Amino acid sequence: MPVCAECLREPAPLSADFFCVSCRTPFQNEFPLDAHGQCALCRSGLRGFDAAYCFGSYDGKLRDLIHLFKYRRMKPLAKPLEKLMAASLPRDLQFDAIVSVPMHWRKRFARGFNQADLLARGIAHRCGVPVIQSLVRRKSTQVQAGLSHAQRRLNVSSAFSLRRNANLTGLRILLIDDVMTTGATGSACAFLLKRGGAKSVTLLTLARVDRRWAENNAGAEHSGAS
Repeated sequence: MPVCAECLREPAPLSADFFCVSCRTPFQNEFPLDAHGQCALCRSGLRGFDAAYCFGSYDGKLRDLIHLFKYRRMKPLAKPLEKLMAASLPRDLQFDAIVSVPMHWRKRFARGFNQADLLARGIAHRCGVPVIQSLVRRKSTQVQAGLSHAQRRLNVSSAFSLRRNANLTGLRILLIDDVMTTGATGSACAFLLKRGGAKSVTLLTLARVDRRWAENNAGAEHSGAS
């Protein structure tokens, strides 16, 4: 099924009047933010990553394109989608390496590829930094839809591990995934990368669930959705 140029132009960047300065979660008003502009999760230290960026909201045409990419195996969509991701990164940020959120081997075998890895390789080419395989997904987790944030964190808490030969000392890591739901997956991966010596971890996703309008808008964190 071909995708026309108009469909690729339709997704719009995520917009809001109020964002957390760290995880970029959008809010309807400023009340969830402290004097420094941080949300409660970032203030509490429950985010493993230092910052998070995404292109758009996980709905409408962008959600359709992500589903075509992942579930209909339209791998050529990786290039236009990675272009959207790259546009959402501040230009002054610099990284030493890129890591993709890994997929459990059974799911990767069934799908034939890891969408986060394809996006990561495109972003790495644009940034001129290497992709390193520092994480392993040890177990396939249950569907995240309907779980609270605490339940999501527990669900993924032991799903990942560092590779034995991972040496991340002092590295500024850009962590790549396709969709961010609550950030539980990205946080679990970021904590491990920092345990391995990473100086900082920035999470970059193509889309995120916008909970301002619909709590269950996007459903599950499929195969590494953060």
